[in-house]
Amino acid sequence: MVNATLSEEEQVEALKKWWKENGRSVIAGVILGLGAVFGWRYWVDYQTGIAQQASVQLVELNQLVAAGKGDSARDQAKRIIEKFQGTPYAVFAALNLAKLMQQAGESESAIAQLKWSLENSSETSLKQIVRARMARIMLSAGKLDEADKVLASAANDSFRGEFAELKGDIARARGDKAAARAAYQEALDNKVSNSAQVQMKLDDLAPAVNG
Repeated sequence: MVNATLSEEEQVEALKKWWKENGRSVIAGVILGLGAVFGWRYWVDYQTGIAQQASVQLVELNQLVAAGKGDSARDQAKRIIEKFQGTPYAVFAALNLAKLMQQAGESESAIAQLKWSLENSSETSLKQIVRARMARIMLSAGKLDEADKVLASAANDSFRGEFAELKGDIARARGDKAAARAAYQEALDNKVSNSAQVQMKLDDLAPAVNG
């Protein structure tokens, strides 16, 4: 069975990749664009306050999700999306909201939420995380052609391994073992986060040895 959501380990790895790729450019852009206008100290204090508020609320959201308090978690996610719209915090809240919808069997609503996230995120790496989640849900719902289209729009960056794994899952769902093996090998060659799991998938598809 294909997991329809990113595991905790995958989310952590995705966040690391996002910061690695965007951290410096975000800081540099802020210094150049806002530092001269508002003053560096004012900006730092303001951003620190926003980040602390959003971080606390995201932690609360994760706790509600982990505790299985779906209704409360949905309300919390919607509050974060409304309050911090236009920031990565809103996108991460939307990812959690989509996860809750998927768990409740609301695949179409989950996909719609992720499409909103894709349209409202300006960060390339966050968009990649959203695409991966969307493709997983589409795959789980049997929407293989739609999942293919989502993957086709993804850039070949540090998430290449994750997308190659998804391509393998789609090929396997279609019964194309050769394509699935090639995709899983590509995922391993590109340092996919959950390499042990991908290796197991590849081993399961190994051609039978005669004699």
